[in-house]
Amino acid sequence: MYKKMHFVIPVLIFLVMSKLCYSQQKNEVKWLNIQELEALQKKNPRKVLIDIYTDWCGWCKTMDKKTYQNEAVINIINKNYYAVKLDAETKDKLMFKGKEYVYRRDYRSNELAVYLLNGQMSYPHTVFLDESLEMLTSVPGFVNADEFIPILNYFGGDFYKKMKWGEYQSRTKKMK
Repeated sequence: MYKKMHFVIPVLIFLVMSKLCYSQQKNEVKWLNIQELEALQKKNPRKVLIDIYTDWCGWCKTMDKKTYQNEAVINIINKNYYAVKLDAETKDKLMFKGKEYVYRRDYRSNELAVYLLNGQMSYPHTVFLDESLEMLTSVPGFVNADEFIPILNYFGGDFYKKMKWGEYQSRTKKMK
């Protein structure tokens, strides 16, 4: 009997620990692709954040690890936005707003990235769209979490409709 219990206890501990690990899944940004975005946007419109990156971009990887892993950033994005990851160099044909976008050799990028970045091809680049998929702004380069949170709140909380960015910044600094 003792030998059987000696075997059963570790198995039970393993099962309990496994269940705890699965129940405590890491919180992360719910990334979509362009097709998923348009389907969701028709059902329940939201603002959109598009992270435009390339596989070779070191700062893109740093932003993924530092900014998009920040708990506050994750919560704001998942609450207020549909988040899309877009590889600027994808050779896939993409449909967006009823138009097909293909890879362009002259830009070494997909036409959708060229369109969203207005030809200013730098990475990483964060694009914000409103609920109608119209451009709000684009933010070039790496942005750390502390700088990104006010930007996310400015657009996600519709403060851009009431005041200019500078006024919003000065008001939020006074509240700290």
